[in-house]
Amino acid sequence: MHITLVAGTRPNFVKISPLIHAIQKQKELGVSIDFNLVHTGQHYDTSMSDSFFTQLNIPQPTINLEVGSGTQAEQTGNIMLGFEKFLTNNPTDLVLVVGDVTSTMACAIVAKKLNLKLAHVEGGIRSYDMSMPEEINRKVTDSITDLFFTTSSVATKNLLNEGIREDQIFFVGNVMIDSLLKNKPFFKEPSFFQNQGIASKEYFTLTLHRPSNVDDPDNLNMILKTIQENSNGKKIIFPIHPRTQKIIEQHSINVEQIVCVPPLSYLEFNYLVSNSFAVITDSGGITEETTVMGIPCLTLRNNTERPETVTIGTNVLVGTSTDNLIKHLSILQEGKWKKGGIPELWDGNASNRIINHLLTLFN
Repeated sequence: MHITLVAGTRPNFVKISPLIHAIQKQKELGVSIDFNLVHTGQHYDTSMSDSFFTQLNIPQPTINLEVGSGTQAEQTGNIMLGFEKFLTNNPTDLVLVVGDVTSTMACAIVAKKLNLKLAHVEGGIRSYDMSMPEEINRKVTDSITDLFFTTSSVATKNLLNEGIREDQIFFVGNVMIDSLLKNKPFFKEPSFFQNQGIASKEYFTLTLHRPSNVDDPDNLNMILKTIQENSNGKKIIFPIHPRTQKIIEQHSINVEQIVCVPPLSYLEFNYLVSNSFAVITDSGGITEETTVMGIPCLTLRNNTERPETVTIGTNVLVGTSTDNLIKHLSILQEGKWKKGGIPELWDGNASNRIINHLLTLFN
């Protein structure tokens, strides 16, 4: 059996890594299975790409399409052109895509246009917010996928409600947690910890990247002002995207109480999260990691495609109101945050289940 794996962004690399390790494990046992790894180049900065291959022990990709930056349409078109050429010259039994980024959707379309079998890891997750590019990517991908590997019973139910047959869906758990648990012993203290005098559980980790939060300078200023005024003296560590940094500098937004640092590698970032007092974010994937690590998480969004992090885990949807943010920061500071639990099958074995299912289906 031959599988073509697709990765394009930081979350993709984290999810692809344990799948590669599961395939390599089967090969060592004498099973006839192999793979190609296609890196689309959607994330092309070293801190967002190359370091993840090194730290997660992923082999160098078979090809890097090097699509780089551009508009949604430009990225999608360039990925499709490059991936079609690669698949035409490199036959495969199955294309496997992960997550919900532009690379996921673009490569899924190419695979089906070439009449290839398509599997989607993290199929069925939904925010039902069509203003999010990721939601469009999810729905387009799932509309043409053959095999769905879901992270939760909620995702499975979403697919069934959309008319997907039950025999196409496999509830396997969360591959992102596979990477987290495997690499936890190797988390690496960032170099700035010593210089800044940062102590465990005495700081917030902050991440913001959604346009609704960062593109409007007034809105970004209000979010950062609210966090600084309600941090109760705790440091705020903000791994910041260069684009957001530019907005802060151009509009002279006050970040005096915030430790702004460049984007971190996987092992450094998760060291940061695991030692946090709490995390404030607008990311989906980070809410999964905080849930498993038992770290309180405040999500600055009105919806989530990962509801199990709220119903079971440590995550709370704070929304976009600063009043709500102040309220939840107060609950946190008073020691009244919910304890949270770990969702079913988030146990580090999702990737093995996926590869075992594929071997059964294709043999």
